Amino acid sequence: MRTPAEIFRESLKIDGKPERMLKQYEAFEFIFGDPCNAYLRGNRVKGSTSVDRWGTTILFPEDAPGPTPHITDELKVCKDITRWREYVRAPDLIANCSEGWEPFRKRCEEARENGKIPIILWGTGIFEQAHFLMGIPDTLTNLYEHPKEMHELIDYIFEYRMQYLKMLVENMHPDAILSHDDWGTNAALFMQPDLWREFFKEPYRKLYKYMHDNDVIVIHHADSYLVPIIEDIIEIGVQVWQGVLPENDIPRLQDQIKGRMVLFGGFGAAIDRADSTEEEIYEYVTKGLDEYCPRGGFVPCITYGAPGSVFPHVDPVINRAIDDYNSRLHIHQYRPAKPVRRNLQSADKVAVISKATVSDDGPILDRIAGAIKKGQKAKVLKLSQQAIEEGTPAQQILSDGLIKGMSQLGDEFSANKAFVPEMLMAAKCMSAATEMLKPHLVGEGSETIGKACIGTVKGDMHDIGKNLVKIMLEGSGIDVIDLGTDVSAEIFIDTAARENCDLIVCSSLLTTTMPEMRRVVELAKDKGIRDSIKIFVGGSPVTQEFADEIGADIYTDDAASASRAAVAALANRKEKQ
Repeated sequence: MRTPAEIFRESLKIDGKPERMLKQYEAFEFIFGDPCNAYLRGNRVKGSTSVDRWGTTILFPEDAPGPTPHITDELKVCKDITRWREYVRAPDLIANCSEGWEPFRKRCEEARENGKIPIILWGTGIFEQAHFLMGIPDTLTNLYEHPKEMHELIDYIFEYRMQYLKMLVENMHPDAILSHDDWGTNAALFMQPDLWREFFKEPYRKLYKYMHDNDVIVIHHADSYLVPIIEDIIEIGVQVWQGVLPENDIPRLQDQIKGRMVLFGGFGAAIDRADSTEEEIYEYVTKGLDEYCPRGGFVPCITYGAPGSVFPHVDPVINRAIDDYNSRLHIHQYRPAKPVRRNLQSADKVAVISKATVSDDGPILDRIAGAIKKGQKAKVLKLSQQAIEEGTPAQQILSDGLIKGMSQLGDEFSANKAFVPEMLMAAKCMSAATEMLKPHLVGEGSETIGKACIGTVKGDMHDIGKNLVKIMLEGSGIDVIDLGTDVSAEIFIDTAARENCDLIVCSSLLTTTMPEMRRVVELAKDKGIRDSIKIFVGGSPVTQEFADEIGADIYTDDAASASRAAVAALANRKEKQ
């Protein structure tokens, strides 16, 4: 009988025939606490706020599953990408981490002797390090607006990462490294595929070539939607994609990959909840095993980038389901993958958003809409001013130019034909143009179609999804009060009551924080405002079933859908009044 390590290595072969499915990370022994890790992350303690060696503020709430960067205008390290060298200083690993490696090298040797694969968790990849320094919005928009400086910064981070990698490999001689860098949400890449290729593909090719040259298994963690760059990931040397979410349509990926890369994951955070039952977890895992395992090149695991579920009762049920799967007699009959899902279909037809200027032909409001879709702020302002001078009512410029463009971009975003940077740049255009139009709008007696308060729920510091929804709501003519992140149910309800909001919009990226959404609904009832307000919920772990269970009014899975649902809800409310 083969050891778990031998089974995993067999899985790496294109025509490999592992004798059973592994139970998550059982083939590995993680070697934590090496000198680099201790120097860079040693002050991250649950229940504390710390500052890392790059200067980024790190929050680690008591009830959170892990630490997260806290980026505000005041706290961001790199305040101006055009002067990044004044702000950014990489930690000096040579000066601070050159000693104390021997015990960790011995632990790697002992792991091999015990039939395990010694593995190192190598966190905060190149993209992540960039947004730790300036936040995701600045990182993504700067790729467009300041490509020269972003290339320089990425090269600087790459040199630091290569030095870090060499110290790990030369001092510990691990068999595998789990490299972390998330490049998207659960539904889309953060950026156009060509933009990822331009900035990130080659640095990673060099890092992973070094690992291959030193016989280190390349395992890349990204619990993201990466279908549009799957061939690129294989090409740069990734042998195992750890964290692969079901949203990537795993059977179709397996049919495409044909064993050239192992998919390691399959079980998302939807089951990792305090209230998930054994029956629910077991059924979810068994269904995934039956769907993914027969195609090969797969290791079942929860999609987190390290061992263990957040809630202790979940992991044992996952492992029991895998044991039961292994105990069955399997006579596999190959079945083609199911029809393409929305994300795959749109990913195959990704439209490149042109950087070309908007045509000077056509109606001026259409040209405003086109310019805002392309994030051309100067063009939007010039055209809006021209429209005013030509006698076009400001409200019409807003509705038939600016909002129309935002709506069209939102539809493209929903179809994976536009990406987060385009949304963020369009929001800057929208903000600048509405500010310019304000004096004229006031003169016309304009008013918004409704008011919403929005925030990420208590215990969760993620804000990119919340910010995208805010952009789309404002682009639809809704007045939005942004409560930020880590927002309690009390703050949501007090704000909604005080400001006479029509909508409460709650976002969550962590299963551990989803119960706060339930508290929002319950507190709205207790305070007597439930019948007068619509409660929206969303975020990657949130589902329609969860929304129905807690009594929320509306669940949507992307920002554009949220804005459409909000406009419809407000229109329906006015009809009833």
